[in-house]
Amino acid sequence: MPRPERPLDGENTALTRFAADLRTLREAAGRPTYRQLSARAHYSTASLSEAAAGRKLPSLAVTLAFVDACGGDRAVWESRWSALAAELHTPSPMDGPDDAASPYAGLTCFEIEDVERFFGRDDEVTDLMKRLREQRFLCVFGASGAGKSSVLRAGLAARIREETPDRPVVVLTPGPQPIEECAVYLAKLTGGQVSAIRDELAAEPRNLHLRIRQTMAELGDEVELLLIVDQFEEVFSSCSDPGEREWFIEALLIAAGTATSRTRVVLGVRADFFGHLGQYPRLVAALRDAQVLIGSMSADALREVVIRPAAAVNCTVETALVTRLVAEAAGHPGILPLLSHALRETWRHRGGMALTLAGYDRTGGIRYAISRTAEEVYTGLDPDRRTAARNLFLRLTATDDGITDTRRRASLRELGDDVVTADVIDRLARARLLTVDKDSVELAHEALIRHWPRLRDWLTEDRDGLRVHRQLTTATDTWEALGKDESTLYRGMRLALALEWAERYETAMSPRERRFLQASKSIEIKCGRRLRQLVVVLSVLVLLAVTTTVFAVRAQQTATGQRNASQAQVVASQAIALYPTDPDLAVQLSLSAHRLAPTTHTREALLSTLPLAVISHPTEILSVAYSPDGRTLATANHDGSIRLWNLADPRKPVVVGVLTGHTSEIYSVTFSPDGRTLASGAFDRTVRLWNVTEIRRPLPAAILTGHTEAVKSVAFSPDGRTLVSSSMDHRARLWDVADPARPTELDNLDADAEALFSAKFSGDGRTLATGGDDSTVRLWNVADPRNPTLSSALTGHSQMVLAIAISPDGHTLASAGDDQTVRLWDIAEPARPRPLATLTGHADGVYAVAFSSDGRTLASAGDDRTVRLWDVTDTRSPAGPTTLSSHTDAVESVAFSPDGRTLATASWDNTTRLLDTNFAQDGARACEHVRRPITEEQWNHYFPDLDYAPPCTS
Repeated sequence: MPRPERPLDGENTALTRFAADLRTLREAAGRPTYRQLSARAHYSTASLSEAAAGRKLPSLAVTLAFVDACGGDRAVWESRWSALAAELHTPSPMDGPDDAASPYAGLTCFEIEDVERFFGRDDEVTDLMKRLREQRFLCVFGASGAGKSSVLRAGLAARIREETPDRPVVVLTPGPQPIEECAVYLAKLTGGQVSAIRDELAAEPRNLHLRIRQTMAELGDEVELLLIVDQFEEVFSSCSDPGEREWFIEALLIAAGTATSRTRVVLGVRADFFGHLGQYPRLVAALRDAQVLIGSMSADALREVVIRPAAAVNCTVETALVTRLVAEAAGHPGILPLLSHALRETWRHRGGMALTLAGYDRTGGIRYAISRTAEEVYTGLDPDRRTAARNLFLRLTATDDGITDTRRRASLRELGDDVVTADVIDRLARARLLTVDKDSVELAHEALIRHWPRLRDWLTEDRDGLRVHRQLTTATDTWEALGKDESTLYRGMRLALALEWAERYETAMSPRERRFLQASKSIEIKCGRRLRQLVVVLSVLVLLAVTTTVFAVRAQQTATGQRNASQAQVVASQAIALYPTDPDLAVQLSLSAHRLAPTTHTREALLSTLPLAVISHPTEILSVAYSPDGRTLATANHDGSIRLWNLADPRKPVVVGVLTGHTSEIYSVTFSPDGRTLASGAFDRTVRLWNVTEIRRPLPAAILTGHTEAVKSVAFSPDGRTLVSSSMDHRARLWDVADPARPTELDNLDADAEALFSAKFSGDGRTLATGGDDSTVRLWNVADPRNPTLSSALTGHSQMVLAIAISPDGHTLASAGDDQTVRLWDIAEPARPRPLATLTGHADGVYAVAFSSDGRTLASAGDDRTVRLWDVTDTRSPAGPTTLSSHTDAVESVAFSPDGRTLATASWDNTTRLLDTNFAQDGARACEHVRRPITEEQWNHYFPDLDYAPPCTS
């Protein structure tokens, strides 16, 4: 949904002038939407719109991305940004150099000296202390980003120093030369020469134990050294000398395991390196009773992480912020560095002595911190590694039908042993974008999928191809698990689909998947030869074995059918892509594909290419509405105009009026129940009423003012006497419009949300539903519109509620969210609403929902460019959807005609499409849409194995 820009603060400051000039630059570039800018700049829409909001100075990277996307002068803007940054750099009394006063560590781990701000791991540290008193050797495992280093440093080491201040503690990382690292720290402890100690240690692993024993004896009879080796996996990833690696492992085991030991050793190891440890039998033996796992934090521990560091510096954390952070971080073992980073940024945007949800939202939070990091790491890779990174991210995302895109765990065996891929995994893990376990890899957070524009673009490019790849991976696993049994190999249609995908995405396959496909091709060729031989033999013996001949024919027909089905799937997808530029060809291809293989996919492709009409506009269409008699359609435009269309012939809409008056984009239009009045709400903060009694001569009736931000929706009550308008100013206002020329405000509802995107009346007019950016739908009793009261709140969405629809009987409410779901609720008793079902399948935010007039069909549409039709006859078990994919950009609005026979869809692609909901009739009338039959050359290009058979001959 287009997010309107809030007006800049009235105060004329250097920051607001900078933001105003960014907006002017965007205007000069043709005023692209922030979604379009996001696609060009590869930063989130929130980051880019915030850059021009004038509330804080954006980062240099975001500023330059904004400028590049708008075609500005990069050097000029970099100079302006630097000058403004210098002007604004006035640290508050609490800020030290580089924000040293922050109680949060950011992406770096907590060190020993950070103990005063390290919280949430008391149980783990206490357990380590107890076990360390009983054992001389421990190994702490955990996923990358789980907080192992912080536990070892700010937890264990700091606790030891606190309880026994005289006890020496050494914390080191092995690096590429672990012997030298040991020498450096021992020299610091003893005052000796590094080079001499290094030579001494290199001569014999036992010398580490002897040198430590000597040093401890000088300090006292009972003194022992605590040696913490953090990031022990570096002996495998950084140390290239196998001899030195073996020395280090043996030296540590001797130092901790000898009877005269004066050393206790604790290793910190990333869990995905667990298998490497198994190469050393003595190390395996030492690990049998010495393993400690650092897992995800509990909700209570996460609250400590958020609240207590701030409290230590006399700051508070808003309860709503604590709730949000715990919900976003719970269950994600690799999220702690990102959580700490988001808290550090929120600290910088705190209000006085309080960290607030508003301040957190201004930073972009965990989700956008991840997306920014991802873009920076990706753009820093060379071309080969960028390709490997793209393939890896797609492999780690599940895109199955019927569920929201989610993280997918992949085994290291699945990824193979490619050196480039392994390097990319290591870089992404170090950037906390991946969580790498001992035998698997997964995305650090699903926010990457939802809020990194580049990954979202990759996922929408070829979703069918992603499903083919996922099936190929599963089939390969099965093949290998069953000892490469030939019966598990691909044949027929499945093989054809996989080979067609592999031609386009060769680099996406792992070596083991290539081997599986090659084996499948070989067995298919072998079976083909056998089949041909069988046909020859049977033709000779036809008089002797008629039944066998029939079998051969059927076998050949089956093979042909599989080939045709595979080809039809591919052509159907091509037809959808062709429709915007060559509708005649697209219709004939989809019709031929459906006749060749009548599957769900080919049927949806056919329906996607058969609109009754396509209405083009000069700008994006943000809202569409039918008049009560169904004869007129109103479309609201990004250019601030409303067009009225005569639908006497739905195949040939005719514009009969253009309404102007709004000064900016219009987000919502609706007709009154008697059809005499049209209401519109816009970014200019006004609601306008129009007299459309004579549709060809519409007249302005009134302007309603009072909202302080953009008006997102307008709706009439069933009796037409009351109008509701909802706004980005977090209010829904009720208006008496019994006399449209003299409207008056009745009351306004102050919701807890910062913005209300949608408001709708129930069929009896006694209930009003509102939805906003707090992920909540609220039901209000408006039987007396002068005194509305809150009845109940519906929670379930995890992100903003962008649209609401109520069934004609008033019993069912549908809410659409930015969380990619549509939820159905029973509101027959508004004070006691109940959830009914959750509809999934959209691959991005859902912007629009609408019920048909009989209440049996629900339409949903959104940022994934699809319109989905659901059978909601049984609201507890909806069926479908039928997915239509003809729009080339986000679908912003949907509306059924009063008779339910036509569906209007409005999109950012500057078109409104009218769709016949009688799908059976659509197929029969497909050729009515065609003016030029497909040529034989075109046919042979798409159907090379079939004889020329144009589906529409005239």
